[in-house]
Amino acid sequence: MPIRFWEIIPGALAWTTLLGFLLLSWRVPEAVVYIIILYDLYWLLKVLYLFSHLRPAFVRMRDNMKVDWLQKLKSEKPGEWGKIHHLVIFPFVHEPHEVLRKSFSNLAESNYPKEKFFAVLAMEGRSGEESRKTAEKIKEEFEGKFRGFLIAVHPNGIPGEIIGKGSNEAWAAKEAKEKIIDPSGVPYEDILISVLDSDTRTGPDYYGILTHTFLSAPHPHRSSYQPIPIYMNNIHEVPFIARMMSFSSTFWQLMQEARPEQLVTFSSHSMPWKALVEVGFWEKDLVSEDSRIFFQCLAHYKGDWRCEPVFYPIYLDAVAGENFWAVVKSLYKQQRRWAWGAENLARLANDFSRDKEISGRVKRFWFRVLFDGFYSWSTSSFIIFFFGWLPNVLGNETFRASVLSYNLPRVTGWMLNLGSVGILASAFLSIVILKPTMKGFKKRFYVYYVLQWLLTPAVFIIFSALPALDAQTRLMLSGRLRLGFWNTPKPKTDPV
Repeated sequence: MPIRFWEIIPGALAWTTLLGFLLLSWRVPEAVVYIIILYDLYWLLKVLYLFSHLRPAFVRMRDNMKVDWLQKLKSEKPGEWGKIHHLVIFPFVHEPHEVLRKSFSNLAESNYPKEKFFAVLAMEGRSGEESRKTAEKIKEEFEGKFRGFLIAVHPNGIPGEIIGKGSNEAWAAKEAKEKIIDPSGVPYEDILISVLDSDTRTGPDYYGILTHTFLSAPHPHRSSYQPIPIYMNNIHEVPFIARMMSFSSTFWQLMQEARPEQLVTFSSHSMPWKALVEVGFWEKDLVSEDSRIFFQCLAHYKGDWRCEPVFYPIYLDAVAGENFWAVVKSLYKQQRRWAWGAENLARLANDFSRDKEISGRVKRFWFRVLFDGFYSWSTSSFIIFFFGWLPNVLGNETFRASVLSYNLPRVTGWMLNLGSVGILASAFLSIVILKPTMKGFKKRFYVYYVLQWLLTPAVFIIFSALPALDAQTRLMLSGRLRLGFWNTPKPKTDPV
């Protein structure tokens, strides 16, 4: 089937589900009651299952933060680790100088030999004179601190490209290959490439644990490597909705890392340089390059690709803005851009349909994972938190006088109360993560940081389900509604 068919499917099914609930609640409310109860039960069990992975993943991450991974490499991989080099790319558009400087300073202060690093500042040519001055300042300060340093300027208006992170990264990687990697003579097999958002600060031992994970992986050259993103560089300066969504993203990634069979690259991640060259770098005509590169490799290597979890944090900025409403707008756009990853479903269907060498088991598994993820993203919060009362509102008088109508809110309320264990777990874990940065905070602030999670239903509908439905609707209708890449504004605040 053509790609366009698969672009239509996510939005069409989401709208069919939501409008179907409205119609059936009016015409056959009894059936909707059973559907809602079964659906709530399914999500209750799923939430309990997912949150059973949250604490073990967090504990493992925290334990890894206590390890000197460079020393561990020297003792456990003495003949191997010294060969591994790291190419690190920071895509850059209009970010302030202080944001980039902190990220490069963080790289220069890593607990890993600096002669093992190639650093690239990937600048968009359209970003203007101020950005060029910023890039030159970074070059002046950091050029001599790594084995190789490069400013790669991505030209604007190349045919077949969209303005976005993927096209910029692809250009920068090719420039790096020609100008610093090939001249260095380092074998491609001994290079790991990490693509980090411009505001990313890795923990001090990230490159040590990344190298150790690579050298210990069952299939090191057929794997991506995904750390745990924690959006808290500026967490105390942003409104509660930005904090909640930031921690929700982190908790979701923690749960996914504990289920590596379903793990896909997200945001900042790493992979073998040789594989990136072999697949032809990032595709240049789509928005969701971070997850798409995983599926490019999956297709190129006939299903022989996976994502290895790296239980170690990287720190990024939470969505910020000049005022509360600016944050609301930016947060919605960020979530909508992430949800635009539904375009992967069409690309993956096209890849699978053309390649008969990929096993049916691999195709069914990844198609189900992608489809279930995006379908649930755009519909589940509406069904769980919003549609439970529809039969009692839209149903006829006979139904509203029935025992079924009387018990519906009680049964669904009981299951939601049980599901609130996930909200409580999120609340207390967010405090554990924040605690080292909350020195001087009064006790009442801890209470406030917990109580804000009571707004989870409304926040998830407005800043998760709604932007996902928006993205899938735009993908379905296409034309001028298609989304381009939207760059999240970076704040000029000091990291906590």
